[in-house]
Amino acid sequence: MDETDTDAVTRLRATAHPVRLRILSLLTAEAMSAAEVARALELTHANASYHLRQLHDAGELVVESEEKIRGGVAKRYRYDASRDVRTHRPGIDERVAYARANALEVERRLQEAAPGASSSSDLETWVDVETWHRALDLLHEASHLLHAAARPAGTPETVHVSATTQAFTMSGGLTGEAVRWKPAHEETR
Repeated sequence: MDETDTDAVTRLRATAHPVRLRILSLLTAEAMSAAEVARALELTHANASYHLRQLHDAGELVVESEEKIRGGVAKRYRYDASRDVRTHRPGIDERVAYARANALEVERRLQEAAPGASSSSDLETWVDVETWHRALDLLHEASHLLHAAARPAGTPETVHVSATTQAFTMSGGLTGEAVRWKPAHEETR
């Protein structure tokens, strides 16, 4: 990432926090106010409000609605995973910060894992560019599928799931335009 791209740096820093990752996941399924987020995640109202403002200011959340409550205005925030976001190329420091926050969140989720179907994979290997692009397309499709199907917590006939992916090219092989990837659905644009 170009270190002068302050919008991209701000977005990455805003999301590189375990509580904010939980908030983004929670708000994928439904819009919620700070009070509702605080109750759902067992945070103080002030803490939830702070994190929501940070995510909103970074462009990660949208205000879906506002309602008057006891003489004030409560904003209901939502995370729109389908929004048109340009591909970011964050620097290594920002990617490491995000990975650390993500690792803490995955650890918390694993503590709550139920017995049953699951999948886990870790791999560092060399593949041809076509295979790499196909794998990225499949990961991208799976992520969009889950985000689009997200329902409010506790909805009847739903299962509480966790899905985390990290996929990136390593140094030592082809780089730059030789391996540049665009999601399959964006190639038709």
